[in-house]
Amino acid sequence: MSDEVQPGCVRVRLDLSYDGTDFHGWAKQAGGRRTVQGEIEDALRTVTRSTETYELTVAGRTDAGVHARGQVAHVDLPEQVWREHHEKLLKRLAGRLPRDVRVWALRPAPSGFNARFSAVWRRYAYRVTDNPGGVDPLLRNHVLWHDWPLDVDAMNEAAQRLLGEHDFAAYCKKREGATTIRTLQELNLRRGDDGIVTATVRADAFCHNMVRSLIGALLFVGDGHRTPDWPGKVLAAGVRDSAVHVVRPHGLTLEEVGYPADELLAARSREARNKRSLPAAGCCREGREGPGDRT
Repeated sequence: MSDEVQPGCVRVRLDLSYDGTDFHGWAKQAGGRRTVQGEIEDALRTVTRSTETYELTVAGRTDAGVHARGQVAHVDLPEQVWREHHEKLLKRLAGRLPRDVRVWALRPAPSGFNARFSAVWRRYAYRVTDNPGGVDPLLRNHVLWHDWPLDVDAMNEAAQRLLGEHDFAAYCKKREGATTIRTLQELNLRRGDDGIVTATVRADAFCHNMVRSLIGALLFVGDGHRTPDWPGKVLAAGVRDSAVHVVRPHGLTLEEVGYPADELLAARSREARNKRSLPAAGCCREGREGPGDRT
């Protein structure tokens, strides 16, 4: 696969955010279900008065109900369309898009940029409260209620044992031919003054349901149902554990996507497409899945 932009086209980077409550995820689906990609592509086609739909490539496809504050995508537009519309495109999109999705910036992407494959990390936040009274009604679509008191120190102890490069098969929904090897760069939890516990999760990429499964395991530690060493044992076992619950999606938000310096974009994109394996013999799973494929 090449990241070369077709002659006569301009690759445009989009920075965007959305409230995932009423979306069936990012990716377009058959049957007319409402998705973030579908809304933006429809709006882009309308405001540029085009007969063609210009397809978006996204840094990380989010599931139904998952939110994004710092999502990144790219689209290849004909040079004539970009020249004609770029000065007013942002404002026109604001007028055409529904209120639960916003595009904040549009600019020509540097050479070698691919929103998905050039990314070096994605950072998510998962928010949960153990307030016995429940969730603030104004935050109900963004914070999970856990009806057991949570020991954040125990959760952080457990989280430290999951950091690094591992095969996260025990925490991912398996996809045929796809690797589950990931590098978990950061996983920590902090209780705010409002009592909400925010888990920060950063990795080079995530496999399907990985973040929500990790949080499900940590919640079991936090409420005393499991000891801090249990999530690490599940990871080492390498198989799905029925005790690991995939928590509900509404507490999850994609906060930020990180990219290397412009001169390293193309190399990173090529690297991300390579087969991946763990260094130890006999413990690897290989596949061609690109990074960022679904939380």
